[in-house]
Amino acid sequence: MSGAVKKVGLVSSIIATAKPNLQTFVKYAKVELTPPKLSDLPEIKNEISKMIQTARTGRWKNITVKDATLKSLIALEVYMWFYVGECIGKRHLIGYDIKL
Repeated sequence: MSGAVKKVGLVSSIIATAKPNLQTFVKYAKVELTPPKLSDLPEIKNEISKMIQTARTGRWKNITVKDATLKSLIALEVYMWFYVGECIGKRHLIGYDIKL
């Protein structure tokens, strides 16, 4: 009997801890995981123009180590998601399954 009471207390504490975290996740997921709208296209165009201008003028040389690390990690994440998608598409980790 006391084991069941402890389990109920454990489950209720897990739920109490997870609820605020889940609410935070849902809040950010609604913003970050939605596809871009047509109203976002001008902003996207401006950001791409800024990136091209930065590459042309050499302003990228004046970036801080913190920003460079952050941007490198973001690029690594994008690459890894691409790789995961490739593995899912191939249905193998290495190579393609070629039927002869």
